[in-house]
Formats: sequence, structure tokens, C-alpha cells
Amino acid sequence: MPQNPFVVATKTVNADVFVFDTSKHPTKPPLDGICRPQIRLKGHQKEGYGLSWNAKDSGFLISGGEDQLICEWDLQSQISSATPGKAESEPVAVYKAHNGIIEDVTWHPHHASVFASVGDDKMLIYWDKRKDKKPAHEVAAHKKEVNCVAFSPFTEFLVVTGSTDRTVALWDTRNVERKLHSFENHADDVHQVAWSPFKETILGSAAADRRLNIWDLSKIGREQEPEDAEDGPPELLFIHGGHTSKLSDFSWNPNEEWVIASVAEDNIVQIWALGEHIYEDDEDDMPEEAPIPDEELE
Repeated sequence: MPQNPFVVATKTVNADVFVFDTSKHPTKPPLDGICRPQIRLKGHQKEGYGLSWNAKDSGFLISGGEDQLICEWDLQSQISSATPGKAESEPVAVYKAHNGIIEDVTWHPHHASVFASVGDDKMLIYWDKRKDKKPAHEVAAHKKEVNCVAFSPFTEFLVVTGSTDRTVALWDTRNVERKLHSFENHADDVHQVAWSPFKETILGSAAADRRLNIWDLSKIGREQEPEDAEDGPPELLFIHGGHTSKLSDFSWNPNEEWVIASVAEDNIVQIWALGEHIYEDDEDDMPEEAPIPDEELE
């Protein structure tokens, strides 16, 4: 939970979501092997993948499941008083619009009532809680299943999605009927996308091709020499190819620029950083944190 780093939510192999206050648990698992979360969250009928805390409204959590449902819980008043292993909580709201497994959900980093979801029905759905549990926007985002979604932490209208069709798509929420750009270089399913917490135009994507690509929006459309074009489109800044198995997830370091942790299906975690020579030339040529003009988003 962003407002309390000791509070952690986890998905399980059954339908329940578990919430733990790690400050109230020993550093080693109990000898009896029994799991005792602070709260068991009910509402789903099947297991799932997507899970997201609200960064603007403390205690609100959403979850997507294979039952095609999005459940929302308000846990702010329950976490401190819950009895481990006994407390349960029902959702305050359930949202239904997808016609397939929901692969990912995420709250908007700037708006407490807004979140997005994607799924195997190839849809990107934009929700606003103030609209009576009905989608604000729905768009057929990709040709195949959509696996991940992420809002820009800098530009409130930008969101990206990653798909089994091997592409990453850039969208403007003010006009979701038209894709702004398609990032194409992966050779297999895209499993995760995430924006840099420091650079407005930088994002990453991890895929089953064992590659983690770093993209720079400011380079879209830039002219290339023929030999450079052989390495990928101009917006492809860097490819991390250190993994030997399909990538499952990755995360930007919130404290150190250009530092990333990535994990693959072989359970190996790598912590690495881009070399300065990769990005320093562009930083010298561009003003730091240069905003994206609104006319380019419309």
C-alpha cells in the first residue's frame, strides 16, 4: 500500500486476496505452516492476476480475476484492527464489462476515482467510479489478448498496454478510438509494461522473448541511417538480454534513475542499470523532463 509500506496484498491460487501487515509477522514463517493474513478479501469466484492499490485514496484496492470481475475493497479502517487469520472483507463494489479473463488492473496515479483494466477479450476499459459501475471508455486495443496496462506518472492522459500480439500500444485517454503509436520489436508475448519514475518519455516492456526493451517516446519518427534501422525503430533505446527464460515482471527503482530489477520464469532476479553512454547524449540535447505538447496527443 503506497501510504503504508508494511501493508502488502497478494493473489493466491484460490479466489481470495490476502492482505498482510508485515510489521506484525515474524521474519521467519511459523513452524505450523499456517498462513494467517490480516484480512482475507472475498468477492472473486476464481483466481486471477491484476492487483492495484490506490495511490490517491488510502486503503482502496482493486483486483481482476479469471471470473471476469473487478472487485474493489475499502480497507483503511480494517487493517489496524483486524485479527490475523480470522478477519474477512467483502468488496464495496464489483465491476463487470470484460468478456474474458482480466489480465491486469491499475489505478490512475492522478485521479482517485479512475482505473483501467485489460483482458483476454482484447479490450482496454477505462473506468470512473462516479459513473455507476459502467465503463467510461471501451476500446479494442490489440489483435490478441492484452496482458498489461500502465498510466503515465507524468502525463495524465497517456496510458500504455502490452499484448500477446507482441506489441506495446500508446493511448490518449481523451481519444481512445485512435492509437497514438505502436512499439514493435518484441518477438513474443509482452507480459509487463512500466513507465520510468524519473523520465517522462521513458518506458519499459518485458516479454516472453527474454528481452526487456527500453523505449523513448521523444525519438518516435526520428530519421535513421539504414544500419541503425536494422537494430530496431528509433524509439528503441536499449534491449536488456541478460535473462535465459521468459520474463515475468520488472520494476523501476524509485530512488535511483535508470536502475531496474527484472525477474524471469526460472525464478532468477537481475538488478541492472543502463550505461550512461546509452542515454547521456540525448539528455545533453534535450531539456530535462521536457513536457509532451498537448497538440501531439490530440
